[in-house]
Amino acid sequence: MILHKGEILFRQGETGPLYQIKNGLLKIVRFHEDGNSVLVNIIVPNEIIPHHALISPNPYYGTAIALVTCEIEMISAAQWYRELENDPDKCRTIALLLQDKLRMMQQRIDQLTEIAPAEKLKKLQSWFLAYMPLDKLTDILTQEEIGQFIGLRRETVNRLLRAQSEADKLPAGPKNS
Repeated sequence: MILHKGEILFRQGETGPLYQIKNGLLKIVRFHEDGNSVLVNIIVPNEIIPHHALISPNPYYGTAIALVTCEIEMISAAQWYRELENDPDKCRTIALLLQDKLRMMQQRIDQLTEIAPAEKLKKLQSWFLAYMPLDKLTDILTQEEIGQFIGLRRETVNRLLRAQSEADKLPAGPKNS
């Protein structure tokens, strides 16, 4: 199936199938009772989601929203869990999928533990470039979401993005020969 930017794949609290992202990026947003939302994860190509339901069924933790046009394969939950019981090799496949996600989360921790806010932003921008070419991170995430993802206030993200934009406008200095 094709999901276009801004379209919802599933909603928090619902139950249903699993999905494999063939290409594109999704964001997982968690909505709180007071109406506030928090960006909790970015889903990249080849991931099977929801992660917390790879071994046993669970309601969706958050709402999955396409950041860009995505190609997604739906996987029947009943078939997935039946195969899991009958094929021990599938457990290894799931362990490898979760290992890859854990490594990705370790990269996120590196982003969050940077001392300088500008470095947090640069690491996030580099991470996104590994998955898709972007002119600006704000083409797919709001400043609020960027801040949530790297532990900064929206105002700080705004200031850092403006500083980057101004630096990009400066002419290149003379080269040393």
